[in-house]
Amino acid sequence: MKTLKNHTLIYDNECPMCSIYSKGFTKCGMLDEDGREAFTEISVRNKNLVDFNRAKNEIALVDHENNKVTYGLESLLLIIGSSFPLLEKIARIQPLYWFFKKLYSFVSYNRKQIIPSRKDNIEQSCVPDFNLKYRLAYITFVALFSAYILSVYSGRLGVNLTPNFLRELAVCLGQILWQALFLKAYLKDKIWDYLGNMMTVSLLGTLLLIPAMLTNFVPVFYLIYFGVVVFIMFLEHLRRCRILKLNKLPTISWILFRLTALAIIILTSL
Repeated sequence: MKTLKNHTLIYDNECPMCSIYSKGFTKCGMLDEDGREAFTEISVRNKNLVDFNRAKNEIALVDHENNKVTYGLESLLLIIGSSFPLLEKIARIQPLYWFFKKLYSFVSYNRKQIIPSRKDNIEQSCVPDFNLKYRLAYITFVALFSAYILSVYSGRLGVNLTPNFLRELAVCLGQILWQALFLKAYLKDKIWDYLGNMMTVSLLGTLLLIPAMLTNFVPVFYLIYFGVVVFIMFLEHLRRCRILKLNKLPTISWILFRLTALAIIILTSL
């Protein structure tokens, strides 16, 4: 494996995903052992080269030999291409390159909603700009994915429910609309950060349901398992509200809508 020497990757040390893959680059020898540097601990040498605002949105890779900086997907492709030239060539083929670039932006602009940090409100924090297009894309993706998984899972609950994607999608969209309208005055400028975090809670619950769908037990098992997942989601919702410095109102509103929607669905199916 060929090491990309004399380069430093400026990673977001408050983002677990960024920390893991940047550490992986140094551990496996794709970068020098000191080939990464935390955004909040950036050296004066690198600070003078890096566009700070852009580096918050796209990870920066400093080329010390040429005093040049690349950002985002280009940074990752340079590192990967040094060790695996064929992979880089494949990734640069259209429309693959277009897809990977959009995927990178999709994750980067939503990473603080996927995994928030208590230090995100510090001035030196590597917090990406708000991008409405990618936030809506994230909310839409989670709503569709969750609706599909929930529609399949509902058929196992044994309460006369049949899989119905549109029903579950209506519940997901109703939750978003309810929280946005009910909490708009309270959340103010935090509305999009909250909605992003709320959708991650939904995504977490959806992912936790998938293992149970691979089993074949009696309906009561799936009811109990569903209750456990909802409780985990409840705790995670509370935790994220604390990180966002919100009180319990969003969580109370969130759980009331969930319980009301569930009760209506069950009653109409009897």
